[in-house]
Amino acid sequence: MRKHLTEVNSGLDHSEWQALKKLDTPAKIQDFLNTLEFDFREGHKIDRSVRGILKTRKADCAGGAIVAAAALWAQGRPPLLLDLKVVQPDFDHVVALFKEGEHWGAISKTNHAVLRYREPVYKSKRELVMSYFHEYFLKTGQKTLRSYSKPFNLAAHGTNWLWQKEKLRDLVYLLDHSPHTPILTSQQIKKLRKADPIEIKVGEIKEW
Repeated sequence: MRKHLTEVNSGLDHSEWQALKKLDTPAKIQDFLNTLEFDFREGHKIDRSVRGILKTRKADCAGGAIVAAAALWAQGRPPLLLDLKVVQPDFDHVVALFKEGEHWGAISKTNHAVLRYREPVYKSKRELVMSYFHEYFLKTGQKTLRSYSKPFNLAAHGTNWLWQKEKLRDLVYLLDHSPHTPILTSQQIKKLRKADPIEIKVGEIKEW
């Protein structure tokens, strides 16, 4: 596992490295992700590397989280991803994890008014995950969040994913199939109340 990322070992060119290095706080990383156009390509194909996303300035949630993790790694932080798994036909969501002192926060790329950045105020990863629970529902009002992954450390997978597009598909597959922790019991699921109509209406707001 490569613990430290530098311009030399990243495989990125100088301008790409500097683009990551200037994002020197989680808030700046989130602000940068918000400037990226949302990637609507059919099937949500993950085939852009960090280099490709920096060049095209387009990303979906997984791509945005991977760019955020790369920027965190460039600052000397671990490049951690977290997968939020839901029931179909809803879509899973991926965020980049970071820690300030003893508290966790998350950086997120989304096209919706919810499922966004989380301040580092959560004492545990589960507590952070549960902050997304009531925001995660279908147009029917059904609440869909069911489990979350362990922190997925991209440093364990070399640096090719920074510039080689095929690697992102592999990483997202591994993340999706990594161990996940359930957040609800079967009895809790049966008793879930649907989101209110006004919540559903707000959830339909799109940024892009």
